[in-house]
Amino acid sequence: MNRRELLGSLVSVSTAGLAVTSGGVSIAANTLGGQKTGPRNLITDVAGLKVGQSQDKKVQTGVTVIVPDSPAVAAVDVRGGGPATRETDALAPHNLVQEVDAIVLSGGSVYGMASADGVASWFGARNRGFSMGNTPGVPPSPIVPTACLYDLANGGNKNWGENPPYRKLGVKALEAASEEFDLGTVGAGFGAMSGGIKGGLGSASTVTADGHTVGAIVAVNSLGSVIAPGTKQFWAAPVEIGKEFGGLGTSELHANPEDYGYALGQAKPRANTTIACIATDVALSRVEMQRIAVMAQDGMARAIRPIHAPFDGDVLFALSTGHHEASGDMRRSVLTMRLGAIAADTLARAIARAVYEATALPGSEPKPAWRDLG
Repeated sequence: MNRRELLGSLVSVSTAGLAVTSGGVSIAANTLGGQKTGPRNLITDVAGLKVGQSQDKKVQTGVTVIVPDSPAVAAVDVRGGGPATRETDALAPHNLVQEVDAIVLSGGSVYGMASADGVASWFGARNRGFSMGNTPGVPPSPIVPTACLYDLANGGNKNWGENPPYRKLGVKALEAASEEFDLGTVGAGFGAMSGGIKGGLGSASTVTADGHTVGAIVAVNSLGSVIAPGTKQFWAAPVEIGKEFGGLGTSELHANPEDYGYALGQAKPRANTTIACIATDVALSRVEMQRIAVMAQDGMARAIRPIHAPFDGDVLFALSTGHHEASGDMRRSVLTMRLGAIAADTLARAIARAVYEATALPGSEPKPAWRDLG
């Protein structure tokens, strides 16, 4: 496609206020406004996905596992200055493996990596994973990229010696995988904090005018704040659908370059992370998913201030379950742009929902939940 053709396609998309077409595909008014959620408003509205969660209330930590029904095309974008990850290099577009068996989001910092060991062992025992051939006696290699957040200093009992709980939590989460799951103080977000108040686990979905679904799930343990200083209004309010995180609007949103509200004084090296996964049911290539992952990271910037600091380990995975073929009439670059922009907004909404739904941990009164603020 040459530059003139691309610009023509973009104009068609940007003027979608009536039944304007792009390459012959009708794009109704709610492509850019009046968006709607899927039936659950969860990432599992994307066909072919389930989510499982587990937590240890005494340790005050947990694990979330995103499970495609079959291996899914995946990509990753890492922005934080202190990430804790596993198998992210395997997702580079030029590398061998093109699909993953699961994505794990976990508490526990470096100890949380063991959650993926449990998930990989569970899949391997059931003969699911990457294999160069079906050689008897040679198990497959499940591909389970993982990102962990730091919740080691949240007051839970971390005296686990040589037996951190994460391997068992990973298996327990995987075995609980379902299309329905809870938000707030659960899973990977159980011990999370956000800008001086309680963080948590959030999710959201968006259905496009032409029937595609984009979903997001996120564990919010950010240095930055999701609310404007001195208010309870979320930075993500401009993209809220209905009253999914309170419907408080934008009237009090304001940005002073040096005012981060509750986030001030929270900085600790490698102690803050927002880890997320976005997904779509559209069949896309690894390269296309990589661009969508890059675009979707902007959802963090729309919902958290500041973001991607040296103290953060921000990581975003992107999945394509491939349940729907993209229309042959729409240019792939334009489709990628649309889905990336929608993914960013969907992620921003999921971040706000994580904090909105969170409840304070026992004994954490100095760091209240959003609902406890005056």
